[in-house]
Amino acid sequence: MKTDKGTHIYMAIADDIEQRILNNVLRIGEKLPSVRNLSKMHDVSMSTTLQAYYLLEGKGLIEARPQSGYFVRFNPSRFPRKVEKSNPRPVAKAKSVEAIISEVYDDFTMQGMMRLSLSVPDPELLPLARLNKAMVQAMRELPANGTSYESIQGNSSLRRQIAKTSIQWGGHLQPEDIITTAGCMNAISYSLLALTKPGDTIAVESPVYFGMLRFAQSIGLKVLELPTDPDTGVDPDDLKKALSKHNIKACFFVTNFSNPLGYCMPDEAKEATVKLLSRHGIPLIEDDLYGDVYFGKQRPKSCKSFDEEGNVLWCGSISKTLAPGFRVGWVAPGKYFEKVKRLKLYNSITSATPQQTAIANFMAEGSYERHMRKLRQTLHSNSLQFARAIGEYFPDNVKMSNPKGGFIFWLELDKNIDTYAVYREAALQKISIAPGSMFTLQERYSNCMRISYGMPWNDKVDNALKTLGGIVKGMM
Repeated sequence: MKTDKGTHIYMAIADDIEQRILNNVLRIGEKLPSVRNLSKMHDVSMSTTLQAYYLLEGKGLIEARPQSGYFVRFNPSRFPRKVEKSNPRPVAKAKSVEAIISEVYDDFTMQGMMRLSLSVPDPELLPLARLNKAMVQAMRELPANGTSYESIQGNSSLRRQIAKTSIQWGGHLQPEDIITTAGCMNAISYSLLALTKPGDTIAVESPVYFGMLRFAQSIGLKVLELPTDPDTGVDPDDLKKALSKHNIKACFFVTNFSNPLGYCMPDEAKEATVKLLSRHGIPLIEDDLYGDVYFGKQRPKSCKSFDEEGNVLWCGSISKTLAPGFRVGWVAPGKYFEKVKRLKLYNSITSATPQQTAIANFMAEGSYERHMRKLRQTLHSNSLQFARAIGEYFPDNVKMSNPKGGFIFWLELDKNIDTYAVYREAALQKISIAPGSMFTLQERYSNCMRISYGMPWNDKVDNALKTLGGIVKGMM
């Protein structure tokens, strides 16, 4: 059936919805009418309605969510422009970023603060009652109620669950491949200590997680920041050029939904990176902390998926997904296993027994995956709401990353805006952001900021973003 102009009806329906999105009648994150209801509204078959939705989905304007329906995903007139590929200077430096990091950290514990700076889920998004139950169960079943030392390598049940889940992304790990740690940063620290000595150079993405910079600096390492695309991360060709010019001892990449840029390295780039580093005998520390927080149909692979020689030290944790305060993390260090295990023995002897057992039980009974399905849906919706609000409240020239998972947006403002000044002004309004200068050792990113969408969307969050946008506009 066609309209008078010869256009298929499903195209006319799709065009009507698209115009409503462009005119902001239908906003990002809002649910569209069900297929059945829209069919009744237009007096057409359900297959015709589905064709309209498929067309809009193909344009990236809407998305289907399992068992939930269709939602507005994107508004080209509102979404900020994309951040450009970073271009740090090709020098290895060791400048202090301590002062700003310490100041922002202090805000984490302030009462009444809207913590847009914090890259963890809000407690409201966590299954606290079930976690408490898991802790009680762990205390009951453990010898001496969990007061005895765990093995150096870590809780066997937890390592078995981590190995089991690695099948989802092609890791095929065994429990004996894994060492548990006190969170992901602890895993990264052991890995860096195992691979480097003071004065060595490591290569990282740019911008890069400030916690890693802070630790690298504390053990006397030089940091070479590589150009990084906001969608795909470090290009293997750029890495190859760096290897030809610098004596690099190790690389550190957050390959899936990086902190702070939000990129997800494509599978082919991950494979090429692993092969390139293997040929040069250079190990890769892979921070896969956000891999489970994907918005697509399946979890992305990791560099570890392509590691045939044990050259990738794969680090993870449940700190960003389930229980930040439990400090439960792990590393699969490949051929560096004995070095990492020895460092754990020297530095902490073992890991906390009750927390590891509780997380193992939580994962074994399927509660973790059920929680993650809900969390992923919530965070995806949040990201779209944040994108809408930033497009409305911030200056027109703002640029923003477009992550397909994780918790974080990276914003690039007018080059005359100092986001440390924005941070100080916003703090007076009980809003905390992370200034971009925290994520580099170079004089860069002073006009950028990281904000988290890891909290329930509500009017308070909307108002905070409106206030933040007003502060930025006022500084122009």
